[in-house]
Amino acid sequence: MRGLLALCLCACSDGTEQTNDAGNDVVVQNDASGDSSPNLDQYGPWFGGYKDTSYFPISVWLQSPSNASAYGAIGINQYIGLYNGPTQNDLDTLTTAKVPTYCDQNTTGLSNLANPIILGWTQEDEPDNAQPDGQGGYGPCIAPSQIQSLYQTMKSKDASRPVFLNVGQGVANDAWVGRGSCSNQPQDYPEYAKGADIVSFDIYPINDGLDIGLVALGVDRLNQAVQNKKPVWNWIECTRIDQANPKPTPDQVKAEVWMSIIHGSMGIGYFVHQFTPTFDEKALLDDGAMKSAVAAIDQQIHDLAPALNTPPITNAMTTTSAQKIDTLVKRQGGKLYVFAVSMDTAQATATFTLTHDTFTTATVLGENRTVPIASNAFQDAFAGNAVHLYQLQ
Repeated sequence: MRGLLALCLCACSDGTEQTNDAGNDVVVQNDASGDSSPNLDQYGPWFGGYKDTSYFPISVWLQSPSNASAYGAIGINQYIGLYNGPTQNDLDTLTTAKVPTYCDQNTTGLSNLANPIILGWTQEDEPDNAQPDGQGGYGPCIAPSQIQSLYQTMKSKDASRPVFLNVGQGVANDAWVGRGSCSNQPQDYPEYAKGADIVSFDIYPINDGLDIGLVALGVDRLNQAVQNKKPVWNWIECTRIDQANPKPTPDQVKAEVWMSIIHGSMGIGYFVHQFTPTFDEKALLDDGAMKSAVAAIDQQIHDLAPALNTPPITNAMTTTSAQKIDTLVKRQGGKLYVFAVSMDTAQATATFTLTHDTFTTATVLGENRTVPIASNAFQDAFAGNAVHLYQLQ
């Protein structure tokens, strides 16, 4: 994920197109997702698989099982990675906390094949990055062929669970030098994806002074790498990872989460560590304001999971705005949902025009307000990188 632990703007995942109206410099976006867009059909029939439409995966990375109950209380429903492999005590502790895990396929893990607390197995982390050479330097990345071979070995020992693979920020950040001699090889990512059933990536743009939109771009690119046939997840920053780095605000964390989901992420995770000035494995739990914000984000995701787990609606709406507003449209329980995030830092007003449906009111979820719909259209104001989630009725 980062350091000690293993250390542009983007098109919508649902096929949104954008054109510029030269007359008034307005951006027009058309929601036009394809039949292969991310949905639950990407998940295989695994033991502990995700056919439950009320389940949306929200993870933390490499955390002590003793903190699982505290994470569960803020909406985290799975662990990915365990320091010790797992041990039997790890699995017993997670069972008590009712927080399942993805973990290494070690002897203890393989002796627990009947234990539902193990959801899946973890691959090598960030194999696409330059690897430590054991002498204080770095060698090349791990070859995709090695990851594919390891995947086949893992599946031969347990074909009932998915294998999870996380790659680094190179999938989104073309300027990233951390791949060393493997830099500028985007063709590697479809090959890495063959070595897993679920593929994720990590990038922390606020901490690293990058464009926040790279979060969405990485989701887009990974979905392309898996040809929309495997679930794509991604990791969200929520702490100041190092003392010299900027710390994301709760609003920026919310923006990263929802631009991920809007672009097709089927699961999210939080990177919750702080390395300097002092090491804090559970820095999220120790930050009251961010902890509350993440809990609210997670609750909203869980509430909306039945809608999020449905396929995107094609050609449902056009969005007109002076700034780039990316959207995702879903239908569930007779209601239409519009999830929208501003990809720009400037304030803007967006007009959403429905193509087919007729509704009278858009309830802005979590904001205690409604927006009227007239002539199949409604408007709303967006601050920079703001998120608005609408339920139309």
